[in-house]
Amino acid sequence: MRMLLLLFLLCVMGYLVSRFRRGRGGWLFYGLAFVLFVASACGPLPAWLLTHLQAPYATRPAVTWAPRNAIVVLGVGTSRVAFTGQVNPTVFAGGRLAEGYTLYRACKQSGNDCKVIVTGGDPFRNGVTEAAAYGDVLLGMGVERNDLMLETRSMNTWQNAQFVQPMLTAYMPQRVVLVTSAVHMRRAQKYFEHFGIDALPVRADYEDARLTLFPMGWNMSLTEAALHEYVGVLTYYMYNAFGWNAPPSRYGAP
Repeated sequence: MRMLLLLFLLCVMGYLVSRFRRGRGGWLFYGLAFVLFVASACGPLPAWLLTHLQAPYATRPAVTWAPRNAIVVLGVGTSRVAFTGQVNPTVFAGGRLAEGYTLYRACKQSGNDCKVIVTGGDPFRNGVTEAAAYGDVLLGMGVERNDLMLETRSMNTWQNAQFVQPMLTAYMPQRVVLVTSAVHMRRAQKYFEHFGIDALPVRADYEDARLTLFPMGWNMSLTEAALHEYVGVLTYYMYNAFGWNAPPSRYGAP
């Protein structure tokens, strides 16, 4: 949406300059819009943006399990099945659920105490929270019910971190593992650190753009996703500068 809006605004600026100044300056805006569209839809722009976002998380770290461990899985939406009304995790949640369960199984095999915390409310207004929908899938995969904790109030990544913090304070794990998409990890980790949560980042899916001669909607979608993350990080620093964020807190503090 941001990329399409930017392209639209550039075209509007080009029209206004051409219409009211009666010169050729408008073609500068049209040309810029065209270059941005080609760079985005044909792959170079999203490839560059994604590399800087995902590279630190490309390699999954080896996890040393402690006596008490919490694996935090972030939600990424739900979808309502047509005709049946059933609410399921979106297709983008598969990697997070698989990685969360893989980590849980490895933790249990180590003989230590392991909890899976799934965080996400119902921002899409489907009537079922992300945490509940994902939790059902994880139970079906083999997570024990006593090891599953659901955070059902959060509507965004900031609230994921904010509302998970008291759950971690109550459980007091020695190891916290944060599971989300690689493209989302930088922003998520920044928010969790703000609330004093020193989590080991383990990425689930990893996105890559396709360099093509012809425009692809997939590349445009990746550009939009990457820009969303950069804007989120920039907004975090801006809110901190203006004092609009909740004060940083220490994990485990009352």
